[in-house]
Amino acid sequence: MTTRSVEELDEVIDQTLREAELVHEHPGPGVWLVDLPGTKKLKTVCGLSVGEHALRVEAFVCRQPDENREQLWTFLLQHNARMYGVSYSIDNVGDVYLTGRLPHAAVTPEELDRILGSVLSYADDHFNTMLEIGFGTSIRREWDWRVKRGESLRNLEAFAAFADPTRRPDADPSRRSADGVPSGE
Repeated sequence: MTTRSVEELDEVIDQTLREAELVHEHPGPGVWLVDLPGTKKLKTVCGLSVGEHALRVEAFVCRQPDENREQLWTFLLQHNARMYGVSYSIDNVGDVYLTGRLPHAAVTPEELDRILGSVLSYADDHFNTMLEIGFGTSIRREWDWRVKRGESLRNLEAFAAFADPTRRPDADPSRRSADGVPSGE
C-alpha cells in the first residue's frame, strides 16, 4: 500500500479545486473546506482531511430532524445502498452528514471530481424531501404564518405542493371555488 505525503495530496487537491473553479479554503496542511453550490441546498461545505492512510470527506447536510426521525433514517439508509463514495451518517445529536474515505492512492483529480460531485448531488437532490420528512410541521406553520401576514413565500416555493393547504391532495374542499381553483386566487 502506497502512502503519499500530505504535501503531495495537498498539491493534487489544490490543482483540482482551482481547475474546477470551486471556492475553497486551505486552513492548514491536509485540511480543505470546499463550497459546493447547489440548487435546493444552496451551498454545501465539504471538508477534506488528509489522514495517515486516507482522505476523509465530510459534509453537513441538515440538522437533526424535529419529527419523524425513524422515517428520515429509513429514507437515508435506503439511499446509502445506491450511493458512490460517501454515505449518509448522523452525529451524536442526530445531525445528518455525508461521510466517506478515499485511500491515498485514489486521490486523483478525476476521483476528487467524482467524489465532490457525489457529495453535491446527494446533499442537493434529496434536500427538500429530507426537510419535508424531518421538519414538515415547521414548514407548514411557517407557510401559514407568512400567508396570514402577507409575507413573501419566495424561499418556501419549493414546498408549495407540500405546505400550501389549497394545493395538498387532502385540501379542505371548502377552501376551493366551484371550478376547483383555490379560493382567494
